[in-house]
Amino acid sequence: MALPEVVSREEWTAARKRLLAKEKELTRARDALNTERRRLPMVRVEKDYVFEGPDGKASLLDLFHGRRQLIMGHTMWDPEWDRACRSCSSGLAEISVGHLRHLNERDTTYVAVSRAPYTKIAPFKAEMGWVFPWYSSYGSDFNYDYHVTIDGSVAPEEYNYRPLPPEGDRPMELPGTSCFLRDGDTVYHTYSMFARGAEQVGGAYYFLDLTALGRQEDWEEPKGRGSGGMPAGSRLPYPDEYDDEYSS
Repeated sequence: MALPEVVSREEWTAARKRLLAKEKELTRARDALNTERRRLPMVRVEKDYVFEGPDGKASLLDLFHGRRQLIMGHTMWDPEWDRACRSCSSGLAEISVGHLRHLNERDTTYVAVSRAPYTKIAPFKAEMGWVFPWYSSYGSDFNYDYHVTIDGSVAPEEYNYRPLPPEGDRPMELPGTSCFLRDGDTVYHTYSMFARGAEQVGGAYYFLDLTALGRQEDWEEPKGRGSGGMPAGSRLPYPDEYDDEYSS
């Protein structure tokens, strides 16, 4: 096993400071990139997609749960499979109550969506002990239109904004994350990322950075998004201060 070089404390501190300078550059570059993401235009969702969840049939608007923004994890699950994709499931296992609460505090809902029927999703979710909302898009064009189910007989074969080569089975499930914004009852698609793009998602702030409204804090550009520009880190209660659907 190859281990890091052993050096003196002084040498380590000098190397750490050099790396810190690069980390600060990356932070500033990420802030600039997030600003560009928030400045992306958006597309009105015209189709009336139908999903299924714990309360039966649901529209895309219903998936917002009354909030302003929606972050959707496209979770790979072909209707023929007994269980969801193992890799996707490992990512879902990291979605904590803390994530969901912090997103909700910023008027944002997180849901997972898969093409498997809800009759498969519900028992699997219960078995895993997960609390995030999970819906089925089975029988709709949704997965095809958002390029996470690939089948040229239904929609053009495109993934990560590029045509796909014809190799592989069809239909083919692929991962992604999409963001939506609503203005009243009108829903807009603001962002989607695919493939290794999902690796950048970790804490709730990273999820919010994918959205059109961002973290909704007063230092962000462009101004005028969200809830009036809160000071950085504001309005996030302590875990024991919540009284919500995740409280025991």
